[in-house]
Amino acid sequence: MTILEWLVPSMKKLADAGVDSPRRDGLVLIEDLLEKDRSWVNAHPEFELSNKQIKILDSQIKRRIKREPLAYIRGKAWFYGRFFEVTPDVMIPRPESESFIELLKEIKPKTIVDVGTGSGCLAITAKLELSQAEVTAVDIDEKALKIAQKNAQTHKTDIKFLTGSLLEPIYTLAPSTYNLITANLPYVPDNLITSEEINFEPKTALFSGKDGLNHYREFWKQIKGLPKKPRFILTESLENQHSAMLKLASSANYKLEKTDILVQLFKKS
Repeated sequence: MTILEWLVPSMKKLADAGVDSPRRDGLVLIEDLLEKDRSWVNAHPEFELSNKQIKILDSQIKRRIKREPLAYIRGKAWFYGRFFEVTPDVMIPRPESESFIELLKEIKPKTIVDVGTGSGCLAITAKLELSQAEVTAVDIDEKALKIAQKNAQTHKTDIKFLTGSLLEPIYTLAPSTYNLITANLPYVPDNLITSEEINFEPKTALFSGKDGLNHYREFWKQIKGLPKKPRFILTESLENQHSAMLKLASSANYKLEKTDILVQLFKKS
């Protein structure tokens, strides 16, 4: 069976299952399997796939038909020009979150704490883009931290990892180690299901109460208790949550400096 002979019916199966981009998904799986780029695959539709390769691809298509996210099937996700390992223990990085990195590059902080690091994509990318910065990554989930640590090793980055709930682990750190805090915490309202794929991601990394802000309420409460507050705080939330986030930040004496898509930059008043 050739690439084209496999791809055409597989695309139809994906389309019938309601997958948004059946051709792209099929091509990505072929690219991964053959370790070839898109241009090569498109230029060689007559390439003969082995029975073993077809079996692997068919198995992956069955998973995608069930709406399992492509990133979990591949075992990796793209973020800010790099691949990061992902498993169902961590949330899949979103393109919108790349705004964190753009804002960090504007500020150029010397020390960064990434709260709720998940796969570690934010903390690791921050270290790669701002090599002089000291970066600490925090997560309550030890399984997620293991993935983040593997990604840090893959990308050869020196990052300190701490286990604990939100800011609790950094109470023991010197205030100089958290000049800036990034917090991409769960912010999806409990009843908001944006796609079937979201059901495969860890609920604890996505959902946060009726209005989606329970984690951030606790976060800003903990900010108030820090012995020395960071100069800058970056958060991510839905656009319709931004006014509520502004009030939470204001209660901790922070003012809004800038908004970039879903990400908000706050500065200590």
